[in-house]
Amino acid sequence: QEKTVTGVVTSEDTGEPLPGVNIVIEGTFQGTATSGDGTYSIEVPSSETVLLFSAIGFSTQSVAVGDRTTINVELPPYLTAVDEVVVIGYGSQQKKEVTSSVANVNSEEFNKGNVTNPEQLIQGKVAGLSITKPGGNPNQGFNIRLRGLSTVGDNTQPLVVIDGVLGASLDNVDPNDIESMDVLKDGSGAAIYGTRGSSGVILVTTKKGRRGTSRVSYNGYVTNDMVAKTTNVMTAGEWRTLSQEVGSGTDFGANTDWFDETTQASLSHVHNLSLSGGTEKTTYRASINYRDNQGIMLNTGREQINGRLNITQSALNDKLTFTLNLSVTQREAQYGFTEAFRYASIYNPTAPVRSDDAAYDMYDGYFQQILFDYYNPVQILEQNINEGKDRLSNISLRGAYNLTDDLVVDAFYSVQSENNLRGRYYDKNSYWVGMNRNGLAARNIYTSYNQLFESTINWDGELSSGFDLEVLGGYSYQDFIYEGFNAEGGDFITDAFTYNNLSAALDFNNGIGSIDSYKNSSKLIAFFGRVNMNINDEFFVTASARYEGSTRFGADNKWGLFPAVGVGWDLS
Repeated sequence: QEKTVTGVVTSEDTGEPLPGVNIVIEGTFQGTATSGDGTYSIEVPSSETVLLFSAIGFSTQSVAVGDRTTINVELPPYLTAVDEVVVIGYGSQQKKEVTSSVANVNSEEFNKGNVTNPEQLIQGKVAGLSITKPGGNPNQGFNIRLRGLSTVGDNTQPLVVIDGVLGASLDNVDPNDIESMDVLKDGSGAAIYGTRGSSGVILVTTKKGRRGTSRVSYNGYVTNDMVAKTTNVMTAGEWRTLSQEVGSGTDFGANTDWFDETTQASLSHVHNLSLSGGTEKTTYRASINYRDNQGIMLNTGREQINGRLNITQSALNDKLTFTLNLSVTQREAQYGFTEAFRYASIYNPTAPVRSDDAAYDMYDGYFQQILFDYYNPVQILEQNINEGKDRLSNISLRGAYNLTDDLVVDAFYSVQSENNLRGRYYDKNSYWVGMNRNGLAARNIYTSYNQLFESTINWDGELSSGFDLEVLGGYSYQDFIYEGFNAEGGDFITDAFTYNNLSAALDFNNGIGSIDSYKNSSKLIAFFGRVNMNINDEFFVTASARYEGSTRFGADNKWGLFPAVGVGWDLS
């Protein structure tokens, strides 16, 4: 039944009436507009009608009429690109105020689908940022290059900062837990991070809880990967034809595709469960992620579980805020041997994978020609073991206190640790490596530990009408400890121990086993500051500097100054 609906449309920000707002019946061209005082009146055909309210500079709202005859609407301002907030070093700015090259990619813009690493979320999303990973090994890391190589040393990848933790590992954060990623691409934006920002900076912000009703969320998926294309090599038929033409060659009578024999159609599945919510004073988000990723190569893959907890607590009339971030990752992986693909591209396609001939019993039944640097690729992958376990953890705590409405002091402390355990064993009957050592085992342990303390003071206010000023000053201290242990020995009486009983290797009794260990450390101290000026929302100036000292710097250059200046002018 037709009825008349009336009401007032106002701005959500100011509460002022909005003239000229279009009100249209959804699915039709019938509508009206608000008058000078923001009021409107419209005839609707039924209670099922939905009205669309739209105006330039405001977000469109859809409202179901139902049984109402009076509907008042508040329109929120439309958030334009220049009003968006982007994360920068030690803070954030409105996009219009940024004078350096910063690329922001939020969760809605992330790559979707079979994403196993955080790097894949922004692959192809940021101009000048190259993210590549050769091969299909899920345990192989990504190569990240921002605007090419900026150094010939070790620091060729951008500095990663996760929730304020400098040098954090992307392996310790699950892609499902990331809210946004900001890339500082030039010296003006990255200078505040000193020498480690020379190859760019990637700022990662994880998801946080929100006030309101608790929410439980689950998502998961299953994927199947397969080889799309392999190296173009001879088939068994082409090999035989060529052998006949040249009058030589060896035909063992089989038809073997060595790439097919050394690869598999991998099945992977991912599960993510999160719980978030909060009260007026406390917000929280907890998540647990499980991943089982098989590799394309035989006997490669990884099984990983990651847990993350974010808690924010406010006190003293919201002047004091504490933020706790805790994350732990446990991973078990099979690494395989990439050398197998090399031999798959050169091995005789008429040779069988295995043979019942007694002559091959000494190789556990695997076919093998006795030639220099020529090994059965399937034997490499199936007879030998290459696996490991990793545990990564990070805990950080931030406390911020508002001395005044414009002045904030905060302190930040984090501890990161990583423990890697590796084991390799080459079978006594493996013609590739193990046979010439009568079995060979290796055990490796690597650990790293670093702690970071930072404190900043930030003043953000208005000096005069149209002249906004923000001043940041800070101190940073970080120390690193790396240590490891390696042992390798051969000559076993059995393959049963694999790498779990190195004392059974007779090499150590004969003085030819190898053992080594190491430990080293470094420290980094820095003082930094930044000034941001906004003049009439038209002229923008940013100046920053970092005075940094490190035990890794040269003997006569223990300290370095890293200044930067950026200027912007809004021509529109």
